[in-house]
This record gives sequence, structure tokens and C-alpha cells, in this order.
Amino acid sequence: MAIESLQNTVLGEITEASSAEFTVDCHELYASPPLGGLVKTEDSEEVFAVVRSISTAPIDPTRRPVARGKNEPDRDAVYRKNPQLEKLLRTEFLATIVGHRASDGYHQYLPPQPPKIHTFVHICTTEEIFSFTQKLEFLPLLLFGPMPLADEVTAAFLRPAATSHPDPNSFLLAAGREISRLLNRDLQRLNALLRRIRP
Repeated sequence: MAIESLQNTVLGEITEASSAEFTVDCHELYASPPLGGLVKTEDSEEVFAVVRSISTAPIDPTRRPVARGKNEPDRDAVYRKNPQLEKLLRTEFLATIVGHRASDGYHQYLPPQPPKIHTFVHICTTEEIFSFTQKLEFLPLLLFGPMPLADEVTAAFLRPAATSHPDPNSFLLAAGREISRLLNRDLQRLNALLRRIRP
């Protein structure tokens, strides 16, 4: 689903949260932001996080989906013929917290408390992404957090974030310099990540 169609809508609600991450149960099936998308909580102190994994699975884990499209032309026809499927499946995503916003502005470190369960979550607008990425102090939270595929998620965030800046190449070069500083002892990882965000 296009990011533009998700902006200014509630994606879903937090169903699990810790100091470093939260899980969101989407209100609509398959209506997740993209991998690397920047999302925020609907709180007085907004918490910002980067989407690190997306999954769609049965609501009841004991009832696995079975193939239903043998005589159908495509997937959409399967859903039209079996409208109950949308009630049996759910899409959720896990997001790594990269900062928060208080009355005095953005802070690119973990908030003092995790967001509350059932807090609504939105995808950030282009303007919010631009404002949040004026500094790159959030990068250690992405690069060194306890998550698989940290480099893929970091690159998936930085590439579209660059398009919110007047000069995307300059933003990516600045991000590359900061990543080089953080990963200067791991040249193999550094080179692989820089290739993924190269302008």
C-alpha cells in the first residue's frame, strides 16, 4: 500500500511494547507501512519508531490457511469468494524505537517510558521525516539494537528518508559518514551497508 494513502490515518494499535520496540496490530489486513517506514504514536509525547518486520498470519494460530484458489483467476477472486478470510487473518508489524518528541522538540534516544497498549499509531508524513532526520543520532539504535537484518532495515529507512530532503544525495552522504564512524571496526559490514544506501 502506498505511503501517501496511509498518511493521516490510524494504522492500528500497539499490542505489545517495551523500552526499545513495539508491536502494532493493523486495523486493516495488509495495511502495514513498508519495511523501514517511520511511524509515530498518538501520544502527548510522540514516540517514533522504524518498521523492522511485517507479518500476516491467522488470528487463531491453530487454524492455518489452506489453498483456496485452484479454480480462481487470481488472489483477489479468492478473497471475493471467501470474504470471511479477512476476519480470520491479521497483519501486524514490529517497530524499533528511535526517538520521541516532547515539548522542547525531538530527542533521538529512548523515551523514559514505553508507549501504552492500545495507543494508536500513524505513519509519519514527509515533513515529519524531514524534521526527524535533521540529526542522525538515532542510527546507533538501528545499527546496534537486538534485531536481525539491522542493516537492511537501516538502509530501507534511509533511502526513502533521503527523498524528504531538498538534496537527497547530501543527506545520504552525511548518513554514510556517520555510519562509517559507527562501524569503522567492521569494514565488511560497513561496505555492505554503504552499497545499500549509495546515492
